[in-house]
Amino acid sequence: MLVILIVSWNVRELLRACLLSLQRYPATSHTQHIVVVDNASADGTVEMLRADFPAVHCIANSQNRGFTGGNNDGLGWIDAQFGANADYILLLNPDTEVTPAALDTLLAYADAHPQAGIIGPQLRYPDGSIQSSRRRFPTLRTAMIESTWLQAIAPRAWLDAFYVRDHADNETCSVDWIVGAAMLTQYSAYAKIGSLDEKTFFMYSEELDWCRRMVLAGWQVVYHPAAVVIHHEGQSSQQVSARRMLNFNRSKVRYFAKHHGKAQAALLRVSLQVQFLWQMGLEAAKWLAGHRRPLRAERIQAYWATICGMGE
Repeated sequence: MLVILIVSWNVRELLRACLLSLQRYPATSHTQHIVVVDNASADGTVEMLRADFPAVHCIANSQNRGFTGGNNDGLGWIDAQFGANADYILLLNPDTEVTPAALDTLLAYADAHPQAGIIGPQLRYPDGSIQSSRRRFPTLRTAMIESTWLQAIAPRAWLDAFYVRDHADNETCSVDWIVGAAMLTQYSAYAKIGSLDEKTFFMYSEELDWCRRMVLAGWQVVYHPAAVVIHHEGQSSQQVSARRMLNFNRSKVRYFAKHHGKAQAALLRVSLQVQFLWQMGLEAAKWLAGHRRPLRAERIQAYWATICGMGE
């Protein structure tokens, strides 16, 4: 049995497209069930699900529990409803669409490789270009550079290992972790390591932490590009970009505190705060020059909130 778990927040039409793709290209080798956890959307998502997808089980949260808490709500329901009969669980973002045979390709690999605790497909943008989705565990230097303004000027070699550039995009390979837009996990592996860490992560870095726990427990994490999933990327989180910036960087620091200790986490926090202070200075200079002042003010507020919030 395959249970597909989707956590959604205010992306009704993207969720509709995702569910239609799952209807169009369902798993044929395993019984398929779908559960959607709605994180208090205000766009009619729950009503759409009940009207148009009655076979989909909907958990309607009264508040936004984040990606982590929402998935844990779904995992708890799967435990109670199916238990070990759910051979596999696919954590799938609502802004994705599966392609023909993607689910069966993932399941066939999982059936043939029982040590693969988590398997990720190749993600692609809607235009068909490949979206980077496989990773090695970050070092402190990686964390200080990746997804910051320094990434554009840092030597490419500094991030080659992190992005697994020593393997071709079409090569199946063991990795340390995969981007959480589509993660197929064996129920037995999930039962051993437990659910996502919602006490530490609201969103971002939760899949990194989950994969790290999976590897430490002796399971493999595998990138399997023969299966392809389209990912529109960031459609929920971009609705609150300032909050996204805070959650992303705070989760990065919390991951280092959890797995590498307080000293490295403190160094990372200071490095990121200095970078945001620099960016604040640039935005302030542009504001003083009269260039798009509302935008500059918004960015200054977002940077300051991130600087302060990383200490929480």
